[in-house]
Amino acid sequence: MYPNPQSALPLPVEPQLEEYEKHVAELAEASGSEQLASWAKLYLSATARNTGLAETREALQQIGVRGTEFLEFASREMRLRAETPEERLKAAHSIVARTHGFESWARFRAEVLALAEEGSAAARFEASVDAIVNGDILSLRELLREDPQLVHRRSARAHRATLLHYVSANGVESYRQKTPKNIVEITRLLLQEGADVDAEADVYGGGCTTLGLAATSVHPEQAGVQEALLQTLLDHGATMEQPAPAGNGQSIVTACLANGRPNAARFLVSRGARLDLRGAAGLGRLDTVREILAQAEERGQPLDESELESALFYASGFGQTDVLEYLLARGLNPAAADRDGQTVLHWAVIGGHIRTVDLLLRKKVPLENKNVYGGTPLRQALWSAAHGGDAYTYIDILDLLQAAGAEIPERHAPINRRVDAWLAEHGSKREANWNWDSKI
Repeated sequence: MYPNPQSALPLPVEPQLEEYEKHVAELAEASGSEQLASWAKLYLSATARNTGLAETREALQQIGVRGTEFLEFASREMRLRAETPEERLKAAHSIVARTHGFESWARFRAEVLALAEEGSAAARFEASVDAIVNGDILSLRELLREDPQLVHRRSARAHRATLLHYVSANGVESYRQKTPKNIVEITRLLLQEGADVDAEADVYGGGCTTLGLAATSVHPEQAGVQEALLQTLLDHGATMEQPAPAGNGQSIVTACLANGRPNAARFLVSRGARLDLRGAAGLGRLDTVREILAQAEERGQPLDESELESALFYASGFGQTDVLEYLLARGLNPAAADRDGQTVLHWAVIGGHIRTVDLLLRKKVPLENKNVYGGTPLRQALWSAAHGGDAYTYIDILDLLQAAGAEIPERHAPINRRVDAWLAEHGSKREANWNWDSKI
């Protein structure tokens, strides 16, 4: 919902249906872009205020709101679905419900009424979720003692997550994607109380388990508890061999790599997770890559080109130069591009892998191919440097690209002292007023 479960807006502890009905009526009456923009701004402000946040941009970001995205969604839905007054009212009901993560106004209305009822099952579930993400194990233990069935209940939101799914800090509403330091202890409590370790949530295409979501989540990794959390789930019987435990039709190892979690991927492999070609390539397991390809040939069923190219991207993106060189020696195209226009060279640049970039440049790959954002590999290097990449690494990559003949932009955004100095040395003008999102 709107446009995915992670974007869902919060509800106050005791929501009032009358207030939401008022917002619906105002939206149904809004006409023209200015009135819709005014409605969207007031609605987001009310949401922040009602959930205890100040009406600031930072507060809206805290609850996962992107004002432009919200307005575009509301405007599109009203334009596509609302011609008559009756249709406008129906569309307005749907917009409000979906922005909070519910599939329909009927489900949203039922949840709001239930939350307004003191001691309801819905109110206890939401209180339990808040206790989990805030690390309040004492409150969670008391709620579970009062209502042992809580561990089996699911959210009324479209993702249908259980309490256990929330320990992953992934897939659920973004304002609840937090990992307290005691999340492993909280996870043990939920499992001891009977939570289904392999329950599935309807996110990322469906079939997502807590193990898959936790393995692909940045929050437990940043909190330093990811491996302990994964081990706890495995100790309680979590399976790694479900078709797509992190969604999107991917095995758990490949999903970890696709989400930038190579440490979690290596940990799961050490616990017996199966490696497919992409996973083996991304982890630098050349022996496994050779074995998979050899077995496919022995069966007379060679892997299709898209699967082989995918392995090429993963080897490049994770700096597995030996695997990349092996795949290229088998005749794979070093200038291949993914659906976003990112070439194999783009992937190596994004990962900051100097040795891999050097290998590809020696293969004479194209230097000026642009991704869907309009960025060449060199411009991608500048973007990566501007968004947290190591200046020394990216200067080395820029040196390689420039020496190979890549075009230097005539002007550039401020990045950092060292990269700005490198660009100035190569004739690029620094401009203060620059929006990376629209220029690269």
